[in-house]
Amino acid sequence: MGEPVIDHYADDVEVTPEKSPRRVEDMLLNMGPQHPATHGVLRIVLDLEGEIIVKATPHLGYLHRGVEKLAEDATYTQIIPLTDRLDYICAMTNNYAFVRAVEKLLQITIPQRAEYIRTIVSEMQRLSGHLFWLGTQALDIGAMTVFFYTFREREVLLDLFELLCGARLTVSYFRVGGVDRDMTDEVIDRLYKFLETFPEKIDEYNTLLETNRIWVARTKGVAFISGKDAINFGLTGPVLRASGVHYDVRKAQPYGVYDKVEWEVPLGKNGDTYDRYWIRIEEMRQSAKIIKQCLDQIPKGAIAADLPMITYPPRERVMTDMESLIHHFMIATRGFEVPEGEVYSSIEAPKGELGFYIVSQGGNKPHRCRIRPPSFINMGAFDHMARGYMIADIVTIFGTYDIVMGECDR
Repeated sequence: MGEPVIDHYADDVEVTPEKSPRRVEDMLLNMGPQHPATHGVLRIVLDLEGEIIVKATPHLGYLHRGVEKLAEDATYTQIIPLTDRLDYICAMTNNYAFVRAVEKLLQITIPQRAEYIRTIVSEMQRLSGHLFWLGTQALDIGAMTVFFYTFREREVLLDLFELLCGARLTVSYFRVGGVDRDMTDEVIDRLYKFLETFPEKIDEYNTLLETNRIWVARTKGVAFISGKDAINFGLTGPVLRASGVHYDVRKAQPYGVYDKVEWEVPLGKNGDTYDRYWIRIEEMRQSAKIIKQCLDQIPKGAIAADLPMITYPPRERVMTDMESLIHHFMIATRGFEVPEGEVYSSIEAPKGELGFYIVSQGGNKPHRCRIRPPSFINMGAFDHMARGYMIADIVTIFGTYDIVMGECDR
């Protein structure tokens, strides 16, 4: 049965610094899955000594998304809308990672205009994702104004997505071999105008936060992780680069047209929450730089590879040519044949490295589809980064990953 718990002490107990009469007990505290700061679907079991975190154990699996299993019973084209529901804040990059894996299996070449469009919308999605993170992270810590400022710019980007493909959140814009629709002159003109003022908006966010002593106190020196530990935990994205590790898939294994434009990889020094904020701010500046160069360089030409039963016919023929209508229907329902083989392909998503591992046994559906989501991998370091901090820091540490539970519970 163990030793009985002592609820009181006798008057003659000698009190010394080495032998205090105070009881010190660890307490287990469930945070979530209903806690608003854990996005409603994450449960963290905290082992506490007073308000100090002794251990923090994340419990995942409350969302039951099941995309990997659903993909085994869908054609390659039908899987694209499923990827939208992973990191639903950054659907464009999910599409990109998946279609690149299929294209690697097929060994097909993508037209240059399509590659430029893909790079542009991916960086637009990075801006949208970082703006969403900055607004919600500031809101969780107590800075409400920043939330309204960041969502002001994010709405412009979502309007452009809607103008481009008809959707704002779950876009399903990418196709195996290219993209669904061409980028119109109106989208290009409005994107140019957005880029003219966006750097000034980033300065506004900095003014609001860098001079806010609550923000600085809640982020500087909190949740430190060294570069060596970050690598050992498999961290990627801004969380890794904030610890000074120079790894970005866009530089390490260039794809799209990232090797045709000039840009830098921002690196932090301290590996704390403040550095992870600074990294995302600088990445937004770099993304704007990439988009501007791509718009200046974008060539004319096809937006999809000319391959029967893989790519859609030109958009202008869909409603006038019966043969094109039949072609469109066959791609959507029967799909296309993919040779046997296995492949892993990854991209640099806003949250880190997003990869798809596909095993094909031939046919129009994958035998196995395995996803490497940055949100899930980054959560592996949560306990390491939380120990020794206060309960109040949990929300800050959780937010510093910029996780979306849709890709954790894939």
